[in-house]
Amino acid sequence: MLPNQGLVSESACAIVDKLKRGDVSPLDLLDALEARIGKVDVHVNALPTLCFDRARDHAEVLMQKVVSERGVLAGLPVPIKDLTDVAGVLSTQGSPIYKDRIPDRSDVLVEHLERNGAVIYAKSNTPEFGAGANTFNEVFGATRNPWDTSKSAAGSSGGAAVALATGMAWLAHGSDMGGSLRNPASFCGVVGLRPSIGRVAHTPKFGVNRTLGVQGPMARNIEDLALLLDAMSGESPADPLSLPALPTSFLSSARSGKAPKRVAYSPDLGITPVDPEIVALTRKAAARFADAGAIVEEAHPDLREAHDCFHVLRAFDFAITKAELLRTRRDLLKPEVIWNIERGLELSVEQLARAEAQRLAMTERTRAFFESYDLLLTPATIVPPFPVEQRYVAECGAEKFDNYIHWLGIVYAITLACCPALSMPCGFTASDLPVGLQVVGPPRGEAPLLAGAKVLEDILGLRDIAPIDPRPPKS
Repeated sequence: MLPNQGLVSESACAIVDKLKRGDVSPLDLLDALEARIGKVDVHVNALPTLCFDRARDHAEVLMQKVVSERGVLAGLPVPIKDLTDVAGVLSTQGSPIYKDRIPDRSDVLVEHLERNGAVIYAKSNTPEFGAGANTFNEVFGATRNPWDTSKSAAGSSGGAAVALATGMAWLAHGSDMGGSLRNPASFCGVVGLRPSIGRVAHTPKFGVNRTLGVQGPMARNIEDLALLLDAMSGESPADPLSLPALPTSFLSSARSGKAPKRVAYSPDLGITPVDPEIVALTRKAAARFADAGAIVEEAHPDLREAHDCFHVLRAFDFAITKAELLRTRRDLLKPEVIWNIERGLELSVEQLARAEAQRLAMTERTRAFFESYDLLLTPATIVPPFPVEQRYVAECGAEKFDNYIHWLGIVYAITLACCPALSMPCGFTASDLPVGLQVVGPPRGEAPLLAGAKVLEDILGLRDIAPIDPRPPKS
């Protein structure tokens, strides 16, 4: 098996403490990562684009500053998902159309992270345009799940999740429209947070008010997740929807020990089939909140319109962002992307108005739900990791799905309700594959969400399950 190398096994918070004390330098960390990637990534294909020369140049500039001026991350290396531009670095979006594209300017998100002490050293793999919860594309190939390399890492932030799980990253950037931070976190045994709309500023493209997708953090544990959220959050004039940073850090909130008083668990949100093993594991984990004195009840908000609403709004987003590519480069688009664009181009104003009204109604019902409950818990995915060659989940139980995104309803329903939500490890299947619990907080409630998740993480004792060496399929 491949050995773990010293530093790569430590938490991000511990590494930042070392950086601030001067025990290690950003260059030491880059050396450790480069060695680890050289040994591990051939097995999982998580970080296909590396930029260590750029990273070392940036690290050397950062090291000229006194420690107190190096930002929240103090020189910690972070990979960026290949949907987001990094100046001077290959940025493909997983598409053959952009296989040679090198942008001149970074996304606002990347600039913000670098100001806060992040050192960018790699781009993480993603499905073509982030479409689909299985990370494969025609540019770099498939990313494999390190717990069983014959399985999918989910997506679309699959490369980020695998890099974390295998010690090729301490923290990682991702994004989430229909669960793209939460699905791979679940499949890979790490944590991923979809923040509130505006919590993380980014460069608007194609429209100021595109709110289905957000940028967010991934990590191996809740404290590290909160640390990266601190480095990512804050307003920018370039993003009109961005929110100001809160007076209390998210890391302090995570460490507060504040437990929820009343939580709800739902096995399916009333809208989707779920594998019975997943239900059993997530229900058992949710019930452990009682160990912290919380009341745990089965309940969920009314989200019955989620499938119809999400399919319309997602299709509209694909139409406004990719219709030109359909007209000019159709031969280089994968079938699922073509289907989504064409469906969007067929929409009427009446359909869009109805979907927006549905989203408003679900958001209001969910807000009211959180007047009675502090947190909502559900499975983060409805199935365990599936074979990597399988493009998507086509059925669960007796229900067959008629498109490539329908199986993601348990996470995209929460997207529509405008709540922050994370996935955290809660157990393993009989085949020793990780399962994630989705923990949902009230609107703009990242602080109580992180606090409650940390309490449960401590109870479950699953904080240190990663990093691991990639594991071949069991014979």
